[in-house]
Amino acid sequence: MSRAEEFEELRPLLFAIAYRILGSVSEAEDAVQETWLRYYAVVTPPISTKAYLSAVVTRIAIDVLRSARHRREHYVGRWFPEPLLADPYEDPARSAELADSVSMAALLLLERLSPLERAVFVLREVFGFGFPEVAAVVGRSETACRKLAERARRHMDEGRPRFEADRRAREELAARFFDALRVGDVDGLRELLAADVQLVGDGGGKAPMWGSGIFGAEKVVRVLAGTVPGFLRIGGGLQPHTINGQPGAIVRDGGGKVVATLSLEVLDGRIQAIRGVVNPDKLGHLGPVADAWAVNREANRARRLTD
Repeated sequence: MSRAEEFEELRPLLFAIAYRILGSVSEAEDAVQETWLRYYAVVTPPISTKAYLSAVVTRIAIDVLRSARHRREHYVGRWFPEPLLADPYEDPARSAELADSVSMAALLLLERLSPLERAVFVLREVFGFGFPEVAAVVGRSETACRKLAERARRHMDEGRPRFEADRRAREELAARFFDALRVGDVDGLRELLAADVQLVGDGGGKAPMWGSGIFGAEKVVRVLAGTVPGFLRIGGGLQPHTINGQPGAIVRDGGGKVVATLSLEVLDGRIQAIRGVVNPDKLGHLGPVADAWAVNREANRARRLTD
Protein backbone atom coordinates (compact mmCIF):
# COMPACT_ATOMS: atom_id res chain seq x y z
CA MET A 1 0.00 0.00 0.00
CA SER A 2 1.35 3.42 -0.96
CA ARG A 3 1.85 6.22 1.56
CA ALA A 4 -1.06 8.15 0.06
CA GLU A 5 -3.35 5.11 0.29
CA GLU A 6 -2.39 4.54 3.92
CA PHE A 7 -3.16 8.16 4.70
CA GLU A 8 -6.55 8.11 2.96
CA GLU A 9 -7.51 4.99 4.88
CA LEU A 10 -6.81 6.81 8.15
CA ARG A 11 -8.21 10.20 7.11
CA PRO A 12 -11.66 9.62 8.72
CA LEU A 13 -10.04 8.86 12.08
CA LEU A 14 -7.72 11.86 11.85
CA PHE A 15 -10.60 14.20 11.03
CA ALA A 16 -12.72 12.72 13.83
CA ILE A 17 -9.94 13.33 16.38
CA ALA A 18 -9.24 16.88 15.15
CA TYR A 19 -12.92 17.88 15.03
CA ARG A 20 -13.57 16.80 18.61
CA ILE A 21 -10.55 18.73 19.84
CA LEU A 22 -11.30 21.85 17.79
CA GLY A 23 -15.08 21.92 17.32
CA SER A 24 -14.50 23.30 13.82
CA VAL A 25 -14.91 21.47 10.53
CA SER A 26 -12.68 23.89 8.63
CA GLU A 27 -9.91 23.86 11.24
CA ALA A 28 -10.08 20.07 11.50
CA GLU A 29 -9.75 19.75 7.71
CA ASP A 30 -6.76 22.10 7.77
CA ALA A 31 -5.17 20.04 10.57
CA VAL A 32 -5.60 16.85 8.55
CA GLN A 33 -4.09 18.49 5.47
CA GLU A 34 -1.10 19.73 7.50
CA THR A 35 -0.71 16.19 8.86
CA TRP A 36 -0.50 14.84 5.32
CA LEU A 37 2.18 17.38 4.38
CA ARG A 38 4.29 16.40 7.37
CA TYR A 39 3.80 12.70 6.68
CA TYR A 40 4.71 13.16 3.02
CA ALA A 41 7.95 14.90 4.04
CA VAL A 42 9.06 12.14 6.41
CA VAL A 43 12.05 10.25 4.98
CA THR A 44 11.86 7.10 7.10
CA PRO A 45 8.35 5.60 7.32
CA PRO A 46 7.10 5.26 10.92
CA ILE A 47 6.71 1.82 12.50
CA SER A 48 2.99 2.45 13.08
CA THR A 49 1.37 4.81 10.59
CA LYS A 50 -1.80 5.09 12.68
CA ALA A 51 0.11 6.00 15.85
CA TYR A 52 2.30 8.50 14.01
CA LEU A 53 -0.54 10.25 12.17
CA SER A 54 -2.79 10.32 15.26
CA ALA A 55 0.03 11.94 17.20
CA VAL A 56 0.72 14.54 14.51
CA VAL A 57 -2.91 15.57 13.99
CA THR A 58 -3.49 15.77 17.76
CA ARG A 59 -0.45 17.99 18.32
CA ILE A 60 -1.47 20.26 15.45
CA ALA A 61 -5.02 20.47 16.85
CA ILE A 62 -3.72 21.31 20.34
CA ASP A 63 -1.62 24.17 18.91
CA VAL A 64 -4.58 25.49 16.89
CA LEU A 65 -6.87 25.26 19.92
CA ARG A 66 -4.44 27.20 22.10
CA SER A 67 -4.34 30.03 19.56
CA ALA A 68 -8.13 29.92 19.09
CA ARG A 69 -9.04 30.12 22.78
CA HIS A 70 -8.39 33.88 22.93
CA ARG A 71 -10.70 34.44 19.95
CA ARG A 72 -13.42 32.34 21.55
CA GLU A 73 -13.16 34.23 24.83
CA HIS A 74 -13.92 37.44 22.93
CA TYR A 75 -16.56 35.90 20.67
CA VAL A 76 -19.79 37.88 20.27
CA GLY A 77 -22.61 35.98 21.97
CA ARG A 78 -22.64 32.23 22.49
CA TRP A 79 -20.00 30.11 20.78
CA PHE A 80 -21.17 26.80 19.29
CA PRO A 81 -19.13 24.27 17.30
CA GLU A 82 -19.41 24.25 13.53
CA PRO A 83 -22.25 21.86 12.67
CA LEU A 84 -21.21 18.41 11.51
CA LEU A 85 -23.62 16.50 9.30
CA ALA A 86 -21.84 13.14 9.31
CA ASP A 87 -18.90 11.72 11.22
CA PRO A 88 -16.69 10.00 8.62
CA TYR A 89 -15.16 7.65 11.20
CA GLU A 90 -17.07 4.50 12.04
CA ASP A 91 -16.34 1.96 14.74
CA PRO A 92 -19.29 -0.30 15.62
CA ALA A 93 -17.68 -1.23 18.94
CA ARG A 94 -17.65 2.44 20.03
CA SER A 95 -20.63 3.78 18.09
CA ALA A 96 -22.44 5.08 21.19
CA GLU A 97 -19.38 6.92 22.53
CA LEU A 98 -18.65 8.36 19.09
CA ALA A 99 -22.19 9.67 18.60
CA ASP A 100 -22.46 11.22 22.07
CA SER A 101 -18.99 12.78 21.92
CA VAL A 102 -19.79 14.74 18.78
CA SER A 103 -23.07 16.25 20.06
CA MET A 104 -23.27 20.01 20.53
CA ALA A 105 -23.74 19.53 24.28
CA ALA A 106 -20.67 17.32 24.65
CA LEU A 107 -18.48 19.59 22.53
CA LEU A 108 -19.53 22.58 24.64
CA LEU A 109 -18.51 20.65 27.76
CA LEU A 110 -15.15 19.88 26.16
CA GLU A 111 -14.64 23.64 25.79
CA ARG A 112 -14.27 23.81 29.58
CA LEU A 113 -11.16 21.62 29.47
CA SER A 114 -7.60 22.74 28.86
CA PRO A 115 -6.20 21.79 25.43
CA LEU A 116 -4.17 18.93 26.95
CA GLU A 117 -7.13 17.62 28.99
CA ARG A 118 -9.29 17.78 25.91
CA ALA A 119 -6.79 15.87 23.79
CA VAL A 120 -6.26 13.19 26.44
CA PHE A 121 -10.01 12.79 26.96
CA VAL A 122 -10.71 12.48 23.23
CA LEU A 123 -7.94 9.95 22.62
CA ARG A 124 -8.59 7.86 25.72
CA GLU A 125 -12.32 8.04 26.38
CA VAL A 126 -13.66 8.45 22.85
CA PHE A 127 -11.23 6.49 20.70
CA GLY A 128 -9.93 4.02 23.26
CA PHE A 129 -6.20 4.72 22.93
CA GLY A 130 -4.07 3.10 25.64
CA PHE A 131 -2.26 5.35 28.10
CA PRO A 132 1.17 4.52 26.61
CA GLU A 133 -0.13 5.74 23.22
CA VAL A 134 -1.73 8.84 24.74
CA ALA A 135 1.46 9.68 26.61
CA ALA A 136 3.50 9.41 23.42
CA VAL A 137 1.04 11.66 21.57
CA VAL A 138 0.89 14.52 24.09
CA GLY A 139 4.47 14.27 25.34
CA ARG A 140 3.62 13.61 28.98
CA SER A 141 4.25 10.64 31.28
CA GLU A 142 1.63 7.94 31.63
CA THR A 143 1.07 9.03 35.22
CA ALA A 144 0.48 12.62 34.14
CA CYS A 145 -1.91 11.45 31.40
CA ARG A 146 -3.89 9.38 33.88
CA LYS A 147 -4.29 12.46 36.07
CA LEU A 148 -5.31 14.56 33.06
CA ALA A 149 -7.85 11.92 32.05
CA GLU A 150 -9.25 11.70 35.57
CA ARG A 151 -9.62 15.47 35.80
CA ALA A 152 -11.24 15.64 32.35
CA ARG A 153 -13.66 12.81 33.17
CA ARG A 154 -14.67 14.55 36.38
CA HIS A 155 -15.44 17.80 34.53
CA MET A 156 -17.34 15.97 31.81
CA ASP A 157 -19.33 13.83 34.26
CA GLU A 158 -20.46 16.92 36.18
CA GLY A 159 -22.36 18.18 33.16
CA ARG A 160 -22.57 15.10 30.95
CA PRO A 161 -25.50 15.47 28.53
CA ARG A 162 -28.25 12.87 28.64
CA PHE A 163 -30.07 11.89 25.48
CA GLU A 164 -32.98 9.68 24.57
CA ALA A 165 -31.38 6.25 24.19
CA ASP A 166 -33.79 5.13 21.45
CA ARG A 167 -32.58 6.74 18.25
CA ARG A 168 -35.85 6.01 16.43
CA ALA A 169 -37.84 7.68 19.22
CA ARG A 170 -35.67 10.80 18.93
CA GLU A 171 -36.12 10.94 15.17
CA GLU A 172 -39.89 10.43 15.37
CA LEU A 173 -40.25 13.21 17.93
CA ALA A 174 -38.09 15.51 15.80
CA ALA A 175 -40.27 14.77 12.74
CA ARG A 176 -43.39 15.68 14.73
CA PHE A 177 -41.70 18.88 15.90
CA PHE A 178 -40.78 20.05 12.40
CA ASP A 179 -44.22 19.10 11.07
CA ALA A 180 -45.82 21.21 13.80
CA LEU A 181 -43.45 24.08 12.98
CA ARG A 182 -44.39 24.00 9.29
CA VAL A 183 -48.13 24.25 9.91
CA GLY A 184 -47.91 26.57 12.91
CA ASP A 185 -49.47 24.04 15.30
CA VAL A 186 -48.96 25.86 18.59
CA ASP A 187 -50.55 23.16 20.72
CA GLY A 188 -48.55 20.49 18.95
CA LEU A 189 -45.31 22.38 19.62
CA ARG A 190 -46.18 22.94 23.27
CA GLU A 191 -46.82 19.23 23.70
CA LEU A 192 -43.33 18.32 22.45
CA LEU A 193 -41.27 20.77 24.51
CA ALA A 194 -39.94 20.26 28.03
CA ALA A 195 -41.23 22.86 30.49
CA ASP A 196 -37.71 24.31 30.86
CA VAL A 197 -36.69 23.99 27.21
CA GLN A 198 -34.10 26.45 25.94
CA LEU A 199 -33.80 28.00 22.48
CA VAL A 200 -30.26 29.29 22.03
CA GLY A 201 -28.16 30.25 19.05
CA ASP A 202 -24.78 31.27 17.72
CA GLY A 203 -24.85 34.25 15.37
CA GLY A 204 -21.37 35.54 16.16
CA GLY A 205 -22.68 39.08 15.76
CA LYS A 206 -23.08 38.38 12.04
CA ALA A 207 -26.69 37.19 11.88
CA PRO A 208 -30.00 37.84 13.67
CA MET A 209 -30.27 35.84 16.88
CA TRP A 210 -32.45 35.37 19.97
CA GLY A 211 -30.31 37.48 22.26
CA SER A 212 -28.89 35.40 25.09
CA GLY A 213 -31.56 32.75 24.51
CA ILE A 214 -35.25 32.01 25.08
CA PHE A 215 -36.14 29.86 28.08
CA GLY A 216 -39.36 28.05 28.98
CA ALA A 217 -41.90 26.28 26.78
CA GLU A 218 -44.42 29.12 26.50
CA LYS A 219 -41.82 31.68 25.45
CA VAL A 220 -40.15 29.31 22.99
CA VAL A 221 -43.50 28.42 21.39
CA ARG A 222 -44.35 32.11 21.08
CA VAL A 223 -41.02 32.90 19.37
CA LEU A 224 -41.19 29.95 16.98
CA ALA A 225 -44.83 30.58 16.09
CA GLY A 226 -44.03 34.24 15.50
CA THR A 227 -41.01 33.77 13.23
CA VAL A 228 -41.19 30.49 11.33
CA PRO A 229 -44.47 31.04 9.40
CA GLY A 230 -43.17 34.26 7.83
CA PHE A 231 -39.97 32.47 6.83
CA LEU A 232 -41.93 29.65 5.19
CA ARG A 233 -44.15 32.11 3.32
CA ILE A 234 -41.14 33.51 1.48
CA GLY A 235 -40.13 30.05 0.31
CA GLY A 236 -37.88 29.06 3.18
CA GLY A 237 -37.63 25.43 4.17
CA LEU A 238 -36.64 23.07 6.96
CA GLN A 239 -34.66 20.07 5.71
CA PRO A 240 -34.55 17.35 8.41
CA HIS A 241 -30.99 16.14 8.92
CA THR A 242 -28.81 14.66 11.63
CA ILE A 243 -26.70 17.44 13.13
CA ASN A 244 -23.77 16.43 15.34
CA GLY A 245 -25.27 13.00 15.90
CA GLN A 246 -28.64 14.38 17.06
CA PRO A 247 -31.90 15.02 15.16
CA GLY A 248 -32.10 18.44 13.58
CA ALA A 249 -32.54 20.35 10.35
CA ILE A 250 -30.78 22.53 7.82
CA VAL A 251 -32.68 25.78 7.34
CA ARG A 252 -32.62 27.03 3.73
CA ASP A 253 -33.94 30.15 2.01
CA GLY A 254 -36.13 30.10 -1.09
CA GLY A 255 -33.09 29.69 -3.32
CA GLY A 256 -31.75 26.72 -1.38
CA LYS A 257 -28.96 28.63 0.38
CA VAL A 258 -28.13 27.71 3.97
CA VAL A 259 -29.52 30.08 6.61
CA ALA A 260 -28.86 28.02 9.74
CA THR A 261 -28.78 24.60 11.31
CA LEU A 262 -30.95 23.47 14.19
CA SER A 263 -30.13 20.57 16.51
CA LEU A 264 -32.50 19.10 19.08
CA GLU A 265 -31.70 17.49 22.41
CA VAL A 266 -34.36 14.94 23.28
CA LEU A 267 -34.88 13.23 26.64
CA ASP A 268 -37.87 11.54 28.26
CA GLY A 269 -40.04 12.15 25.22
CA ARG A 270 -39.55 15.92 25.22
CA ILE A 271 -37.23 18.41 23.51
CA GLN A 272 -34.89 19.81 26.15
CA ALA A 273 -32.90 22.23 23.98
CA ILE A 274 -32.92 23.68 20.48
CA ARG A 275 -29.53 24.98 19.34
CA GLY A 276 -29.17 27.06 16.20
CA VAL A 277 -25.99 27.97 14.33
CA VAL A 278 -26.59 31.07 12.17
CA ASN A 279 -23.08 32.54 12.00
CA PRO A 280 -22.34 32.43 8.24
CA ASP A 281 -18.65 31.78 8.95
CA LYS A 282 -19.61 28.38 10.37
CA LEU A 283 -21.93 27.27 7.56
CA GLY A 284 -19.82 27.53 4.40
CA HIS A 285 -18.89 23.84 4.40
CA LEU A 286 -22.60 23.00 3.99
CA GLY A 287 -22.99 24.91 0.71
CA PRO A 288 -23.78 28.47 -0.44
CA VAL A 289 -24.79 30.61 2.56
CA ALA A 290 -27.72 33.02 2.56
CA ASP A 291 -27.72 36.60 3.83
CA ALA A 292 -29.55 35.92 7.10
CA TRP A 293 -30.26 39.61 7.72
CA ALA A 294 -31.97 39.97 4.32
CA VAL A 295 -33.93 36.75 4.87
CA ASN A 296 -35.05 38.00 8.28
CA ARG A 297 -36.22 41.34 6.86
CA GLU A 298 -38.17 39.63 4.08
CA ALA A 299 -39.78 37.17 6.49
CA ASN A 300 -40.80 40.00 8.83
CA ARG A 301 -42.42 41.87 5.92
CA ALA A 302 -44.33 38.75 4.91
CA ARG A 303 -45.54 38.26 8.47
CA ARG A 304 -46.74 41.88 8.79
CA LEU A 305 -48.68 41.66 5.52
CA THR A 306 -50.63 38.67 6.78
CA ASP A 307 -51.19 39.83 10.39
